[in-house]
Amino acid sequence: MTKKTYATVTGKLSTQIAIASFGFGTLVFLLNQFFPQEDIIFFIGFIYVLIALFVNGVVVLNLIHHFIFFQNHREYFGVKILIVLANIPIAALFFYLTINNINFLNS
Repeated sequence: MTKKTYATVTGKLSTQIAIASFGFGTLVFLLNQFFPQEDIIFFIGFIYVLIALFVNGVVVLNLIHHFIFFQNHREYFGVKILIVLANIPIAALFFYLTINNINFLNS
């Protein structure tokens, strides 16, 4: 497999999905912080998290598959896996801040 081929197999798409996931998640989080009384934003965020979990999960599984079977390119796919997984602590932070914001508003 050539460098150009394996870069187009999953690498570019996985990075684009990770960036889009981060961007949209951040947008929904900020909208929820600026408009905490709007329940629709919270609902959209919840649905988005479910969709993002599924899509990012499929992407990570695909990258793990390539990591295992394309042994000459493990470093490349390992970095791509870390890029996608980097969204997990960010999403956890957003969740923590959102829940604390809801608890603060209800008290």
